[in-house]
Amino acid sequence: MLYKIFLVLHIISFISWMAGMFYLPRIFVYHSQKEVGSESSETFKVMEEKLMKIIMNPALIATWFFGLVLVGISGFEIFSELWLQIKILMVVAMSGCHGFFAKTVKNFANDQRPNSEKFYRYINELPTILLII
Repeated sequence: MLYKIFLVLHIISFISWMAGMFYLPRIFVYHSQKEVGSESSETFKVMEEKLMKIIMNPALIATWFFGLVLVGISGFEIFSELWLQIKILMVVAMSGCHGFFAKTVKNFANDQRPNSEKFYRYINELPTILLII
């Protein structure tokens, strides 16, 4: 029963994290189209920061925590399973993507725009690709 409770919590936190991972780069696309200092640019800054701090960061932490609890309950010999090794690799890659998004939020907050709208359109697809794998 305990395993099922942690599995549900893991799935809920992962869904929350992925919702943010899908939505945030789309905000970057729209934000990159706005003039620095404009009212809409300032609104996007607030949206990006709140999405990252209120939803995505806690969901990332919860996903990792509940995933590790599930491994602990299942026994560490489960690490020998190929599917889990691939899953962990993709979660690490998704976490790296999350870190890049966090850095991008800081760049936009400081009115730095090192990347183009086209770049954000491409990066918008990365979480989907990682999820499918």
